[in-house]
Amino acid sequence: MPKGKWISYSHEEQAWLEANRLLPISEYHAGFVAAFARDDVTSVNLHSRRKRLGWSTGRTGHFEKGTVPHNRGKKCAPGTGGRHPNAQRTQFKRGQRSGVAVKLYKPVGTERISKDGYRERKIHDGMPLKSRWRAIHLVEWEAAHGPLPEGYALKCLGDKANTDPTNWEAVPRALLPRLAGGNQYRRKLAFDDAPDELKPAVLAVAKLEHAARERRKARAA
Repeated sequence: MPKGKWISYSHEEQAWLEANRLLPISEYHAGFVAAFARDDVTSVNLHSRRKRLGWSTGRTGHFEKGTVPHNRGKKCAPGTGGRHPNAQRTQFKRGQRSGVAVKLYKPVGTERISKDGYRERKIHDGMPLKSRWRAIHLVEWEAAHGPLPEGYALKCLGDKANTDPTNWEAVPRALLPRLAGGNQYRRKLAFDDAPDELKPAVLAVAKLEHAARERRKARAA
């Protein structure tokens, strides 16, 4: 039908259109054409007329909350939809990585140097992200001595790159500031700054001072 041509409807047709206005547009058009033999009226004409007259069907075109899709749990027939060979070639496989993820991914067992200079090893691909990497010296120390006691940390006795358990000692975390020469201990020689021959003495003195302080705290409590 030429664009812009006015379409007229008889009273009987208008009554039918209003009475059946809630039908889906395909059924609405098919029913109207069958009832009145109007081959000059398209589904677009009827849809536009409903909108002009404000006849709402109540349908939004969206799934309402709680609605179960009609194809839920149903698989496509072989060779169709997502099971078509062309579609399957581009589908992700379980565990597959792509793009930047492929370039950045490091397999379990990969080693790296942390920003603090410690050797680390990737131990898993799970979550949280921070738990994927663990200091190698800690892994090897616990393999030799068991889990690190709560409130303790490993202090390097020499080169950080040496992860052998003999190069690390478990010390109370409260002892670390004294060994670092920080805060109120800044006038003392820091363990890491001491010559190798003096480090055992610096560590021993720090342990004695820490033990004495803990005894004073216990008596005052």
